[in-house]
Amino acid sequence: MRFGMGYGAWTGGPRSDGEGRGRPGHEGHGRHGHGRGGPGGRRRLFDGGELKLVMLKLIADAPRHGYDLIREIEGLTGGGYAPSPGVVYPTLSMLDEMGLIEEQQSEGAKKRFAASDEGRAHLAENAAVVDGLFARLAAVGAESERTDAAPIRRAMGNLRQVLQHRLMREDVNEDTLHEVAVLLDEAAQKIERLK
Repeated sequence: MRFGMGYGAWTGGPRSDGEGRGRPGHEGHGRHGHGRGGPGGRRRLFDGGELKLVMLKLIADAPRHGYDLIREIEGLTGGGYAPSPGVVYPTLSMLDEMGLIEEQQSEGAKKRFAASDEGRAHLAENAAVVDGLFARLAAVGAESERTDAAPIRRAMGNLRQVLQHRLMREDVNEDTLHEVAVLLDEAAQKIERLK
């Protein structure tokens, strides 16, 4: 039944991680599908039906297709979180089946969706929850801005290239690997002690 769904009905059913997989800590985070803490290293950004509400709100703001939603959410979080296509497209199908969005005419193969009257009513019923979800996205964006500054990205990229170049050489032995590990541990300790 489509009508009269409160937030509890929206998130009902078996507990899932909000990304359609039901496994805690394995949500599609970040640029490569994981949060900054790596797989399982960070709590889920969304639970249950929360991602559905975020997507519905973005579609209500402006008609969008799946790729638009991924890029918009990634933009709102400063690159700190991007849901995977494998989560976004099934969620779009679910929203469509629930009558909360409607496919619009669009050029090309991409399906573009707009919120239905029922979808807008559902958002109004859950306005406080939606506000909280977007505040959470903004907080992730603020964290990304603090921890993902350009000089750090440059230095990390430089380190990655040097390590790949040095460790791919044929003359790398176990002693060299231990020396590299010691240098990296020393750098980590110095960074940890910074005030």
